[in-house]
Amino acid sequence: MLSATQIIEDIKKGTIYPVYFLCGEEPYYIDVISDFIEKHVLSEQEKAFNLQIFYGKDSDPLAIIEAARRFPMMANRQVVIVKEAQELDKTDLLTNYVRQPAPTTILVLNYKHKKLDKRTKFYQAVSKSKTCLYFESKKLYDNQIPDWIIKYGTQKNLSLKYDTALLIAEHVGNDLSNIVNELDKLAITLPAGTKQVLPEHIEKYIGFSKDYNNIELQKAIINRDILKANRIIFHFCKNGKDHPIQLTVSYLYFFFSKLLAYHRVKKLPRARIAEMLKTREYFLKDYEKAAQRYTSSKVVEIISLLHETDARSKGIGNISATPCDLLKELLFRILH
Repeated sequence: MLSATQIIEDIKKGTIYPVYFLCGEEPYYIDVISDFIEKHVLSEQEKAFNLQIFYGKDSDPLAIIEAARRFPMMANRQVVIVKEAQELDKTDLLTNYVRQPAPTTILVLNYKHKKLDKRTKFYQAVSKSKTCLYFESKKLYDNQIPDWIIKYGTQKNLSLKYDTALLIAEHVGNDLSNIVNELDKLAITLPAGTKQVLPEHIEKYIGFSKDYNNIELQKAIINRDILKANRIIFHFCKNGKDHPIQLTVSYLYFFFSKLLAYHRVKKLPRARIAEMLKTREYFLKDYEKAAQRYTSSKVVEIISLLHETDARSKGIGNISATPCDLLKELLFRILH
């Protein structure tokens, strides 16, 4: 399957399909391709009569087909874009059109946040037709996000170390559109001539504390730095909306699950361990250090505590403990 970059490059070279079906759980690349077609395939003069945009929830498939069957006005082609196509009723009505599309129309279907049911005739049409480009935008894994941030930052003439990229990912999450917005904002607001993005910039321009976050909490727990860990937890308690307990529990669960796996494979070569843990060799030092302080049996106990805390934070087996109470108790039981 072609990447979004390859698809755009092909369009620039004149390789254009009559139908683009763009689907998947990651909407960012769907928007990148669709927006490029909308902005660049037609000239500004041609767009007035030959660019039509529909929205799935408010559109009838038959009206879309009728628009796509029309001839372009004073242009070689027209563009019809259906945004939020996953909201369309009776998508199968488009099946025959996809099989025999109008050669002078570019129909773009943005089917976001999910994939088509492979059992449908429509899926068979869009995935196998030689006149339709089928593109599936897959969600990146969390451990892929920092590298993606570094790569996108390079495109914006920004230099980010892995730890800084990890800080952005921890704060913004894995939604690529949100990440792009924050990096674009950094590219504009950083002092003139500044290329290296530092944690101080993240704190100032994105609004995320470089000292009080889940990354620093994890480091404190690895080092059994009780004072620092408690300071971070107290900060979380004062700023509950910015630091939901479920996110902290999930973050720690991810680490200790990997630590348990590390205990089982720690005698293997480092490169093999990194491959098995799906992490960089750079981060093995954290697991090596943590493994010296937390035995495998203690890690199993901690994972059980995290499961228990997650359930209690959702009201299961919990009558009166606040998220702050639960975090303090969790930290105490991890460190002692």
